[in-house]
Amino acid sequence: MRAAILALLCLVGGCASNPASPPAGGAAGGDALDAIARDYVALTLEIGEREPGYVDAYYGPAEWQAAAHADPRTLPQLIQGAATLSDRLNAVSVAGADPVVRQRKAYLLAHVAAASARLRMLSGETMSFADEAEALFGIRPELRPLSTYDPVLAEIDALLPGAGSLTDRVTEFRSHYVIPKERLQVVMDAAIAECRARTARHITLPANENFTLAFVGDKPWSGYNYYQGNSQSKIEINADFPIYTERAIDLGCHEGYPGHHVYNALLEQTFVRERGWVEMSVYPLFSPMSFVAEGSANYGIDLAFPGSEGTRFEREVLFPLAGLDPATAEKKAQLMALTRQLARAEYTIADDWLAGRVSRDETIERLMKYTLADRAKATQRLRFIDTYRSYIINYGLGRDVVQAWVERQGPDHWQGMETLLSSQTLPVDLD
Repeated sequence: MRAAILALLCLVGGCASNPASPPAGGAAGGDALDAIARDYVALTLEIGEREPGYVDAYYGPAEWQAAAHADPRTLPQLIQGAATLSDRLNAVSVAGADPVVRQRKAYLLAHVAAASARLRMLSGETMSFADEAEALFGIRPELRPLSTYDPVLAEIDALLPGAGSLTDRVTEFRSHYVIPKERLQVVMDAAIAECRARTARHITLPANENFTLAFVGDKPWSGYNYYQGNSQSKIEINADFPIYTERAIDLGCHEGYPGHHVYNALLEQTFVRERGWVEMSVYPLFSPMSFVAEGSANYGIDLAFPGSEGTRFEREVLFPLAGLDPATAEKKAQLMALTRQLARAEYTIADDWLAGRVSRDETIERLMKYTLADRAKATQRLRFIDTYRSYIINYGLGRDVVQAWVERQGPDHWQGMETLLSSQTLPVDLD
């Protein structure tokens, strides 16, 4: 049956002796990389059969997915398969090849290494939080003592003085900016439309790109983009918890424009359609790709709404649509800017929790204190950590690393962003 699957991959994707044409100057190693790329897709799809959710998106031939579903290898066989792919990649010479071909090899090596690490985890291997993050996402987070975030809490305390715990005061203050559920659709539509318009001024989007939007519940996340291929996405927003006006902008940019929807659409256009590089037709969630995806999606919020533009858009457009009073919008913006400085405290909290050093109740208390979330929201966040573990580094650390890289490329930050979103750039390349 394995031979039949490989034969099917060859039949659908073209035999290794007749690959998609590489770019000029990139012939060296081209045939071997095309063959390896097809086997990498097969490996990823089969891991997805062993771990639901591992494949975040796939828009390659349906026959490949059917083959993986029909006869997935066992975990030991998949581990050996990943090792074989690494050996084959290391044997490919790209000396004198076009830089994009050399980068292609590096990209495949990094993603096969991440797949190997995930397979070992599925087989029972345990790693520290930082080791796991580095193995899966290609970058090592710094774990700071929680006390280093206390000065930020003190600033927030001064911004919102009063009786009761700081978390309670923040929750009460923010309650004035909750979008009523009956107005969620119109507010989200307006936010996403503005995110798209601002992005389209700078990045040429595929002509047929589009998305559907749905509100869901009982999820560990607040929003999710399910990329469907052919420049189409399904965006889901978790409506179980309050959605604030600034969060409408965040979700519109992060899940849509210039975030996940645009990233996936540009990758599909650049690599799958124009070059025939099949490895980009599959997105493994636990991979270096996610560091770039989440980091660029979060940085995209600041790129689309620099400075005070987000606050102004909230005040002039979203508040009226939501029926809210904009009187303290600027104070809310100050609070959000300070809260952002607490983002990496979660890494230390997750490290202690996942290593078993801190109890569940204490972990929830820590999340309440350092993310300024109420108990219900902190409990949901712990559910996210339980589900995705070290994936959480991709948001705050990812945003900061992506921002630094983009802004080093020159004064046109949108051009730097488009370059990133259309490339096989790895986290190690951003440092």
